[in-house]
Amino acid sequence: MLAGSFDILKEFSIFWENYISYKIGKEVVVRLDPEHKKAAEEAIKYMQKHLDQDITTVELATHVGYSTYHFIRIFKEITGVTPRHYLSALRIESGKQILLDSSASNLKTLLAIGFRSMGSFSSRFKQLVGLSPKGFRLESEALVNYVNQYKHKEIVAPVDVSNQSPCIHCHMQVPSSFKGLIFVGLFPRPIPDQRPVAGTALHHTKRIHSFANVPPGQYYVLAAGIPWSLNPKNYFVYDKALRGKSEPVTVQEDSILEVNVELREPLPYDPPILVNLPLLLFEKDNDEAN
Repeated sequence: MLAGSFDILKEFSIFWENYISYKIGKEVVVRLDPEHKKAAEEAIKYMQKHLDQDITTVELATHVGYSTYHFIRIFKEITGVTPRHYLSALRIESGKQILLDSSASNLKTLLAIGFRSMGSFSSRFKQLVGLSPKGFRLESEALVNYVNQYKHKEIVAPVDVSNQSPCIHCHMQVPSSFKGLIFVGLFPRPIPDQRPVAGTALHHTKRIHSFANVPPGQYYVLAAGIPWSLNPKNYFVYDKALRGKSEPVTVQEDSILEVNVELREPLPYDPPILVNLPLLLFEKDNDEAN
């Protein structure tokens, strides 16, 4: 009886998230209310403390003192994604951290972050990170070495496409103290949890990149700065990485757009960066070589 009631509650939460997500997607958020930010941050802290449990949106709304309807609306206004989407991203980010500790078993990993079966964990992890959990662990050292080669050599610049439309010219604003690689890409949502529609990596001395022949649609330009580090985890777990996001841009067949993205310190409500940036760089280089 209790199990059946929980399933109904979970389905109700999912229904509300999908409905509010649809409604908010048609509106423009002008500013972020401080009380709304506080509520979103409290909900995120609750998620982080209870990753190993089944958490519903109703439970989160109750925790921060809002109705389910208003909580979903507020949360998406602040973070750009629904609570359920954010919770899933937190679990995968935590899984990456645990997997990089070679002493952790896959079973320990999935139980610690709220998954109940190896199959669902592995498929979700591969979908968002680009490698299976086992592959992620095994390939991490090679990918770190691959990225580190660019400490001492330039990334090959692509052919100039600045006059080819549709085109997005990205201008990066980066702190002068930053030393490392800047990853920038076009994403359909304001969370980097999939391969970008287009993406590249720039040495920290480069601040401009143009994406040409972009498929028509709406995109966010998302960027992350990965500093040179002696700790391999910093190349795969980006909770402390500089990041930046543009407002959504709409690309049409003849569009030539200028977008400015400022890299800043992470905010408490920023969605996790799940994509495997070293893997994307490796794949980009291979594609261009072929």
